[in-house]
Amino acid sequence: MSGNSESVELYSTIEESARLLDVPCSRDTVWPILSTYEEAFTHPAAVVAFRVATALRHAGELDCRFRTHPDVRDPYALALSKGLTPATDHPVGTLLSDIHDRCFVESHGIDFGVVGGFKKIYGAFTPDDLQEVSKLAAIPAMPRSLAENAEFFVRHGLDDRVGVLGIDYPNRTVNVYFNDVPAESFEPTSIHSTLAELGMAEPTEQMLKLGGKAFGLYVTLGWDSPKIERICYAAATTDLTKLPVPVEPAIEKFVQSVPYGGDDRKFVYGVALTPHGEYYKLESHYKWKPGAVNFI
Repeated sequence: MSGNSESVELYSTIEESARLLDVPCSRDTVWPILSTYEEAFTHPAAVVAFRVATALRHAGELDCRFRTHPDVRDPYALALSKGLTPATDHPVGTLLSDIHDRCFVESHGIDFGVVGGFKKIYGAFTPDDLQEVSKLAAIPAMPRSLAENAEFFVRHGLDDRVGVLGIDYPNRTVNVYFNDVPAESFEPTSIHSTLAELGMAEPTEQMLKLGGKAFGLYVTLGWDSPKIERICYAAATTDLTKLPVPVEPAIEKFVQSVPYGGDDRKFVYGVALTPHGEYYKLESHYKWKPGAVNFI
């Protein structure tokens, strides 16, 4: 295995973590991704995190995400050139380029599964240049569902607070992450009304408790429906015992199996709501820096 020492070390860490979680890890799936973006792991501001989710469709998977080197302006073109993801004539294939044509993207993130391979690219905007929904909705390749839900974002004070866009290539969806979310958005009555308005499942008490501690939220949109497919509330902590909810058994096993660097361990615990129910996700940072963008 040839590559810099950081990418080789990360591969070994992923392989061992997957083994402890009983997740199959194939070098042919993981190593091409790490070697393609290996400069990301040598950068002083390197950020690497692992994630698991309790939803059935996420069973048997371990996700890894990292921030790319700032010099990599188009990580999607790089992924195509290395065969990490197939070329497509679907709008998802031109969305990142269209975003770059209209917005300044400060940094990118890559998300992949140990089993599923290359999945997502994130584009993060600077904290003092949050984007407006109306501007993003005008991007040619953007799902029309963003424009269809513009009034929803205005009503909830989110229309000018987009901090990150996440493009999911296999599932052909887009995550829209909001920064500086109004505090009232996390109150139980607001969560109830928001979920009802979107046609999501009734929240459990556990969800409401976690939502009350959230720092942010995001929605998932697609090209095939005008509706918001999913909404997620996320809370950050360095101590899971301080969260107001018990940790799911599958997530507890994950916490015990994946390593971390540094003295403090950072977690982002999220609850995602769909019309069919809710599920939980935990992101554990292997390497992180204060001020780094949180995804879940």
